[in-house]
Amino acid sequence: MFEKYVIVPGTLRNVVESGRTTGFELGVRMPYYRGLGLSMVEDVALTVDGVRAAPEGTTFTVHGNSYPLTGLGEVVDDRWELGEVATVRVDHPGGLAPGVHDVEVSQRLRISYMPVPGGGRARAAVELSA
Repeated sequence: MFEKYVIVPGTLRNVVESGRTTGFELGVRMPYYRGLGLSMVEDVALTVDGVRAAPEGTTFTVHGNSYPLTGLGEVVDDRWELGEVATVRVDHPGGLAPGVHDVEVSQRLRISYMPVPGGGRARAAVELSA
């Protein structure tokens, strides 16, 4: 239902730290009509040009708080609210090449009243921002 809002335009960019490009990041929203505790966000899989980012090298940041993607299940005192943009950062030395990339975001959410995981998937051609 909210999949068209998941990939935030203009947010795909390389991450430069101490003069070195160490990875890339993308702004994402949740495809759900309510906020959720982060422990209920089971996965935010980012695939660029057919290559899925390793969860072990991915960081999830929401309203200034950063967590390893693999540790979200343990975060019981923070939430991701409806419409709030989170940043998914991927360790990828050298970053992405300039130009347009095929980006897919797949989210698996544990929603208390649903017997199966919820979530959604969005895919778009996204240009790397400066």
